[in-house]
Amino acid sequence: MKTISTPKAPAAIGPYSQAIQVSNLVYTSGQIPIDPATGVFVEGGIKEQTRQALSNVKAILQEVGLTMSHVVKTTVFMADMGDFADMNAVYAEFFSEPYPARSAVAVKTLPKGALVEIEVVASC
Repeated sequence: MKTISTPKAPAAIGPYSQAIQVSNLVYTSGQIPIDPATGVFVEGGIKEQTRQALSNVKAILQEVGLTMSHVVKTTVFMADMGDFADMNAVYAEFFSEPYPARSAVAVKTLPKGALVEIEVVASC
């Protein structure tokens, strides 16, 4: 098991790792829309927050030489399922066919009041 960490994504704010690699799989922790350069949420709504969360995922994967095309499974947590279409439009900018498997669920609240949190599993 190998811990993955990069300053190009927000630092863990609790007892967890940005990502863990086990064998040929990389598991990222859920990424919320914190800009790692400022330590605060990006301005805007669901589109901007989705873009930042996925940019954080991308930075973590790049730390171990992977791209978004290595992602095999995503889980998207949203504060409001009414934001699904806008989230999905931005999500489509980061992935191409064959698309990863995905679950998308609405939750009551997310850390720091985020509108979206995204975690992935990638294959090396």
